[in-house]
Amino acid sequence: MTKTELPKSSVKVLSVLDPYNSLTHKEIAQLTGLSPRTIRYALKKLKEHDLLVEKFNFRDARQILYSLKVPSAPLQATA
Repeated sequence: MTKTELPKSSVKVLSVLDPYNSLTHKEIAQLTGLSPRTIRYALKKLKEHDLLVEKFNFRDARQILYSLKVPSAPLQATA
C-alpha cells in the first residue's frame, strides 16, 4: 500500500499520528486543522488499510485514543 492510495486528509492525519503516542479526535483536529467530519473519514480510511490502532482512554472513557499500528519486526534468519 502506498500513500497515493489514501485521501489527502488521511495522509495529513497519518503525519501527526505516532505509534508510541496516542491522540484523541480533538487533538488530531487541533494539530491538522481539519474538520471533525473530515477526520472521521480519514480515520476510517486508515482503519480500512490496517494502519490505525484504537485504544480505550482511561482518563476519559468518552474519547478514543488513536495511534499508528506498530509495524511488526521482520524475522531474522539464525545461523
